Amino acid sequence: MAKIEIYVTPVCPYCVRAKALLKKKGAGWTEIDVADDDAVREAMIERAGGKRTVPQIFINDQHIGGCDDLYALDKAGGLDPLLSA
Repeated sequence: MAKIEIYVTPVCPYCVRAKALLKKKGAGWTEIDVADDDAVREAMIERAGGKRTVPQIFINDQHIGGCDDLYALDKAGGLDPLLSA
């Protein structure tokens, strides 16, 4: 099963939407809350190539991007192969 990490904040509709798609796919993930920890947020920004918004999603240490990127990847047929890797 794929290693999925999602950087989130508690009140984020895009985070909820991204997690809903992953749940529908039967995938599990680790959430990393950046709301109250500036060091964790800075680590996310560095890891995500300067992106500051949440969610930031990584599958097997590959940066996928945000919620829209995750849905676009799924629509293009690229999500399932990553999840099964």
